[in-house]
Amino acid sequence: MNQTEMDNIFTQKFCDELLPPQTSDRFFEALYGDVSEGAYDIRLECVSIKANRVVLAFNLTQRPGKCLVCSLTYGLPNVFARHPLINIKGMIQKIKEAGVPVKEWQLGQTCENTNTLHVIPLYIDLAES
Repeated sequence: MNQTEMDNIFTQKFCDELLPPQTSDRFFEALYGDVSEGAYDIRLECVSIKANRVVLAFNLTQRPGKCLVCSLTYGLPNVFARHPLINIKGMIQKIKEAGVPVKEWQLGQTCENTNTLHVIPLYIDLAES
């Protein structure tokens, strides 16, 4: 699969299909029983595409009037890896169905880009084609 084909797959539209915008509210409803307790919105974005690796990112953007720094985002990679609403295994399956030769995946640690944006990288290693 060439770079152009990969670029055409990993559009923002595709990332939003993998993790629909309403997932944030559903996640906080499941976690806290109340959507208003959520301190951030979760959006999946493509960061980079290389011959052997795609890097996606779960961007956690602070909601108005909430404190992202206070939200214990550093423990989220473990939660995201197994949470059925985030469903990374389902995302990987859809990525494979789009023709991407996924070899393996892993979540990185939460990075605090700013006080209002934390990022959890999703590394997708590609099989040689």
